[in-house]
Amino acid sequence: MKAFTYERATSPAAAAAAVAAKPGARFIAGGTNLLDLMKLEVETPTHLVDVNPLQLDRIEPTPEGGLKIGALVRNTDLASDARVRRDYGVLSRALLAGASGQLRNKATTAGNLLQRTRCPYFYDTHQPCNKRLPGSGCGALEGVSRQLAVIGGSDACIATYPGDMAVALRALDATVQTVQPDGTERSVPLSGFYRAPGATPHLDTVLAKGELITSVTLPKPVGGTQVYRKVRDRASYAFALVSVAAVVQRDGSGRVAVGGVAYTPWRDEAAEAELPNGAKAVTDRLFAGARPTEHNAFKLLLAERTLASVLAEAKE
Repeated sequence: MKAFTYERATSPAAAAAAVAAKPGARFIAGGTNLLDLMKLEVETPTHLVDVNPLQLDRIEPTPEGGLKIGALVRNTDLASDARVRRDYGVLSRALLAGASGQLRNKATTAGNLLQRTRCPYFYDTHQPCNKRLPGSGCGALEGVSRQLAVIGGSDACIATYPGDMAVALRALDATVQTVQPDGTERSVPLSGFYRAPGATPHLDTVLAKGELITSVTLPKPVGGTQVYRKVRDRASYAFALVSVAAVVQRDGSGRVAVGGVAYTPWRDEAAEAELPNGAKAVTDRLFAGARPTEHNAFKLLLAERTLASVLAEAKE
């Protein structure tokens, strides 16, 4: 691990300004992803700004009837919160499907959103990767791509977003609140939070340099039967080949977000109109324009069958 300097943040605006002012500076909270990347020298920050002292670890009701989740709320606390379990069950289930108990005790809401891809070419510094080193090429395009994107990729990158929590948040229409280095605040719908790879896959999100996530807001509960289903190579501590977050109403309408298939949790509201017609009708629309490789084309059928299983569970 390369040497770095360190400071503790005193306020959200000060933390944002500190990261913006120093080249190579990064925020750190739980560190469950960043520290691993630093040990491998995939990430080599020169300065770390510790945001743990900031009072961003609360879950509070909003005037609109939803919930405001602080950026530093730990995954364990969020999954076990009584309001989340009652009104946003798909989120609780998605969180419990991720990582291990020890990691959930440390991982934060903001850090979970910002975790980087688990593409093996990104993690291997001896392989070309435009996300890790812009302009070096993408080894996955002609290499082993079983875990990677079937839709939304580009000629520069086919990496996937690896998390579970964001898939549920996308189905719930969550919004991300931030503070910028000049102290101004803004809200970003999760639907527009992750940046398509295009020719700049090293830019994962729309956040500016130094912009700090302060909270995530959920709208008022939508009810329905909420299911999160994760399909992976082993029963625990593995990233999704395909995951499905669904909110299904009594009349058969609902919402569906799919993980493990793109650079972002993949959702298409037009495809959701096909829910009364079954899983195949939804996934045919959802994956229109998909460009799978020979290694990961199975994900299209896997997504259809996973959604069919989810819909059957919801009906029961």
